[in-house]
Amino acid sequence: MKSQELAMAGEMTPYSTDFFEALREAGLRSAREIVPLAVELIRPRSVIDLGCGDGTWLSVFQECGVEDIRGVDGEWVDQEALQMARDRFEIADLREPFRSGRRFDLVVSLEVAEHLPEARAGDFVESLTAHGPVVLFSAAIPKQGGEDHLNEQWPAYWVEHFLSRGYEAIDCIRPQVWENEKVAWWYAQNTLLFVKSDRIQEYPRLKSESEAPFSVSSVVHPQLFVERTGALEQRVAELLELEPGVVSLKKVLAALPSLAKYGVRQKLRRMAGR
Repeated sequence: MKSQELAMAGEMTPYSTDFFEALREAGLRSAREIVPLAVELIRPRSVIDLGCGDGTWLSVFQECGVEDIRGVDGEWVDQEALQMARDRFEIADLREPFRSGRRFDLVVSLEVAEHLPEARAGDFVESLTAHGPVVLFSAAIPKQGGEDHLNEQWPAYWVEHFLSRGYEAIDCIRPQVWENEKVAWWYAQNTLLFVKSDRIQEYPRLKSESEAPFSVSSVVHPQLFVERTGALEQRVAELLELEPGVVSLKKVLAALPSLAKYGVRQKLRRMAGR
């Protein structure tokens, strides 16, 4: 939800400045909670963000004292709206392998990978790991929803991609922000750190985190659950011609057989009318 998004069939979906402005506030609030945690853990002097959008997250890294930054995203980004200097921004098609020509202390990619075709997932992870020993990463889970999501996956999918490249998953961000209302639920739900296994000893805090029992859970944030069940209740109310807000989840479940019959009847009517 941070970067401009990629459409199916290789077409780019153009998003306006209004799109970025709608997400910037949530992104800024989230970044100001998560970035200090990452800075404390990694102590980066340089950061690259693949799928940076308007650079909101990089601007917060700058607030935290990281001056060597670079943002990468598509040509549709409105450079007038960048939250960083234009000379720190590079245009690239992230569906293709990307190399900047240098490495950074920290690589960032948040809510970007799900917008790429699944066939490009390996190449994208390769682009991330090619740029540094630590990756701050998040990607949408199945049924999370969003514009042009082509490859929603549970964390284990991405863990395997990174592991095949020698990077270990450390789930030390989510526990610290899970109940933080300033952090947008999609970042609280999905954000992980991946660290090159032979470099973990260079980060004392991460080393202690990595010595905990290895587990990256597939979890759904309560806010996503509330939003999805609320939408379902609203739809049921519409189909059953009830007043909005009077349908409980219990009634939704009880109504499912009736809804199934309703759907079959509607389909039969459409077929009869052909």
